[in-house]
Amino acid sequence: MNNMRLKLSYLVTILFSLVSVLHANNTDSKNEISGDITFRKGELLGYNINTNENEVVFTALDIFKKDFKQVFDADLTENQQGSLIIGTIGSKSLAEQLCTESDIRELKSKREGFLIRVQDNKLIILGNDKRGTAYGILELSRLIGVSPWEWWADSPVLKKDVLKLKNGFRLMQAPSVKHRGFFLNDEDWGLTPWSYKNFEPSKIKGQIGPKTHARIFELLLRLRANTFWPAMHECSVAFYLTPGNKEMADKYGIYVGSSHCEPMMRNTNAEWKHHGTGEYNYLTNRDNILKFWEERTRDLAGSDNLYTLGIRGVHDGKMQGANTVEEQKQALTQILKDQREMIKSIVNPDIEKVSQVFIPYKEVLDVYNAGLEVPEDVSLMWCDDNYGYINHFPDSIERNRKGGNGIYYHISYWGRPHDYLWLATTSPALVNYQMKLAWEKGARDMWIINVGDIKPGEYLLELLMDLAWNIHTTGKDAESLDSHLRLWLSREFGKKYAGELTAIMQEYYRLSYIRKPEFMGNTRTEEKDPAYKIVRDLPWSENEILQRLSDYQKLERKVKKISENIPVALKDTWYQLIEYPVRASSQMNSKILYAQLARHDKVDWQLSDAAFDEIKNLTVKYNSLNNGKWKHMMDEQPRELNVFMKIPQEKSSKPLPVREKPLQIFNGTDYKSQNGDIPVNTGLGYERKAIAISQNSSVSYPLKIKKSGEIKAIVALVPNHPVSGKTIRFAISIDGEQEQIFDIKTHGRSEEWKMNVLSNQAIRTATFNISKSGNKQLIIRAIDEGIVLDQVKVVIL
Repeated sequence: MNNMRLKLSYLVTILFSLVSVLHANNTDSKNEISGDITFRKGELLGYNINTNENEVVFTALDIFKKDFKQVFDADLTENQQGSLIIGTIGSKSLAEQLCTESDIRELKSKREGFLIRVQDNKLIILGNDKRGTAYGILELSRLIGVSPWEWWADSPVLKKDVLKLKNGFRLMQAPSVKHRGFFLNDEDWGLTPWSYKNFEPSKIKGQIGPKTHARIFELLLRLRANTFWPAMHECSVAFYLTPGNKEMADKYGIYVGSSHCEPMMRNTNAEWKHHGTGEYNYLTNRDNILKFWEERTRDLAGSDNLYTLGIRGVHDGKMQGANTVEEQKQALTQILKDQREMIKSIVNPDIEKVSQVFIPYKEVLDVYNAGLEVPEDVSLMWCDDNYGYINHFPDSIERNRKGGNGIYYHISYWGRPHDYLWLATTSPALVNYQMKLAWEKGARDMWIINVGDIKPGEYLLELLMDLAWNIHTTGKDAESLDSHLRLWLSREFGKKYAGELTAIMQEYYRLSYIRKPEFMGNTRTEEKDPAYKIVRDLPWSENEILQRLSDYQKLERKVKKISENIPVALKDTWYQLIEYPVRASSQMNSKILYAQLARHDKVDWQLSDAAFDEIKNLTVKYNSLNNGKWKHMMDEQPRELNVFMKIPQEKSSKPLPVREKPLQIFNGTDYKSQNGDIPVNTGLGYERKAIAISQNSSVSYPLKIKKSGEIKAIVALVPNHPVSGKTIRFAISIDGEQEQIFDIKTHGRSEEWKMNVLSNQAIRTATFNISKSGNKQLIIRAIDEGIVLDQVKVVIL
C-alpha cells in the first residue's frame, strides 16, 4: 500500500476528515428527495432501537446523546419512525431488516464490527455483536467532531450548525486485534490520589471507585478498546473489593482481566492477606489457593472476563515453593489443569468460549522454554523488555495456535535500570515499528498497554489503540506516522496549528529518544550500589551538552509563543497535551545539564536551581487546571528519586569528555541500495533517520579515504531483540572485503542491555586496515530480520 492510500485509509478509519460527509451552511429543502441525512442545530433527532439490545449499546447511545447535545444544542429522542436506526445482528432489529443480505453476510464475519450506511433518509447502524453496535454509535461522535479525549484532556466540543451525510454513505469497520486495552500500573502518584482525594472523594485510602472507572471505561469505548486490567498496587484498593466497579464494567461491556501475577481475576497482592488462608504456596497450600480462586470465579461467572492462568508470587515475584525450572514446570502443569476445570464447571463447560491467557513473563518464560505445555485454546501473551523492545515474537508453531498470541507493552515502567513514570516520551516510531511487526508475526489476539496513570500518555495510547483497531492506520515509514500525528494534532487544535505542532512534537520525541527526561541523572533504580543513586555526569562533551540545551530551548520558545495565541477554549487541552510535557522535559534537561556544566565551573549553579523551580511551577499549574479537576494527577517526582530533586552543588574531579571529530558520520537514510531493496525510514534514531534493512539485504555508504591505515567504524543500531531464531546479526565490510559479523542480542538484564535501553542504541565497532587511499564503500548487510541501522561514525586511528 503506497503512502497516499495509507493516508486515505487513516482518514476513513478515524474520520478526522469527513471524506464522505458534506458540511452545509443552509437548509436543504430537497433532503427528502435526495435521501441524505442532515443534523441541524436545535433540531431533534429521532432514533429507533429495540429494548432487547445489550446494556453497552444503551451506554454508547447515552454517550452519543450527550455529544449530540453539545454539538447541535439538540436532543435525541426515541421514535419508531426516527431516521437513526440502531441494531445488532440477531436482535430482530429494523436496522438488520434494512440492510442487504451481502452487507449482513460480510458483517457476520467481523467480530465487533459495525456497518454505518445512509439510504433513503435513514442512518443505519448495525453491529456484528453488542460491542460492534456500541462502536458504530460512537463512530457518529467522531463524525460530528468529538474527540475521544473530550473529558480526559478537556478537549473542547465545537458547535456546528449543520452536518450532512450523503445518501449512499457506507462505512464498515472491524478491529485488527481481538482484545485491545490498557493496564493501570504504578498508579501510586497520579491516578490513585487524584481519584480518592479529588474526583471521587473517599474515606478509604487508595479507593478507585465506580465513578472513576466509568470515566475510564468511557475512554476505552471511545478509543474502540474492550479490555482493562485494573490497578493492582498496594497503594490502591483492589478493583473487586470496591462496590460498584464490577457493575460498571458490565455496563460498558468491558472485558476485565488481570496482570501476569494475578491469576483467576484475583488481585493477589491486595487480596490474599484479607481473603487467603496460610501461605500463597500452591505446593503446600493447594486447597486454600483453589478456594481463593473459586470464590472470585463464581462471583464473575456472568461477566465478560479474561482469565489469566498460571501463578507467580504474591507480587511480581516467582512462585513460592518451586525453586528450579523443572519444579515450576511440574507445578504449573497441574495448576493449569486445576484452573481450567474450575472455569469449565463454573463459567462455561465449553471452555474454548472463555477468554484465557498465559503470560510467559520474566522467570515464567524460562519455564515455557523448558517445554511447559499450554492448552491450544489459551492465548500466549508476549512481553517487551519493559522499555518498548519486544522480547519474543510468535514463531510458526505459536502463530498457528487456536488461542492466538498477544503483546503486553509498556509506555510507562517502574524498575531497572530506571523508572520512567513521569512523562510519556516513548518514541511513536518505536511503538509503530514494534507493534506492526508483532501483528505481522501473529500477535493479533490481545494487546495490553501498561499506561501508568493514563495521563500524560494520551497520544501514545491513542496511536496504540488506533493500530489495534486498524493495523493499516499507519505504514512502516516515518512519513505515514507523521501524518497520523498531524491529523491528531489537527483534530485537537485545528489545522492552523497542526503543521507547526507536528514539528514540535517530532523534536520532542526525538530528543527524548536520545535520553528520556527520567534518565538524565545517570542514575539507576533498584541497584544495590549506592553510587547509582547519586546524580552523575553524563558521558557528553561540552559541545554536546550545549547543543542539547539549545535544541530544547528552541523547542520551548516555540511552545511559549504558541501559548500566547492559543484560543482560550483550547488552553487547558493545550497545557496537558503539549505545553506541560514539552516544557517540563526541557526544564529537566536544563536542571541536569546546567548542573553538569556547573560542576566543571562552566556556568552558575543558579541556572540549574531555576529549572528545578520552574518544573515545580509548571506542575502546580497542571494540577490547578479546569478549577482543580486534575488536582493530584501530576507528580513531577514519582518515588522521590534523586534525579527529580534539586541537584546538590559540588565540584567534579574529572574533566568533561572531549570528542574527536569523526572522519565521516552517516545517518541510516544516507545509504545507497546494494541489491535494489529500498529500506524503510522508520522515523527511529537520534536524527529520526534510522532504516530497517530487510534480511539478506545490504546498504552502502561512500567513504573518502585520503591515506592508508586503520579506520574504525562505530555502528549504532536500534537495540531490538531477535525477531526469529536466537540471533540478530549484521555484517560490515569495506568494498565487500574483510567482512565482520556482529550479533546485537543481549541476555536478560545484563549491563549491556541496561546501557542499550537507557540510550536506545546498540553499539558495535569494527576496525579495518586500509591499504590504499581513494573512494570506497562501507557496506552493511542484514543477516537476520530486525536490523535497524541508526548511525555510522568513521574514525581514523
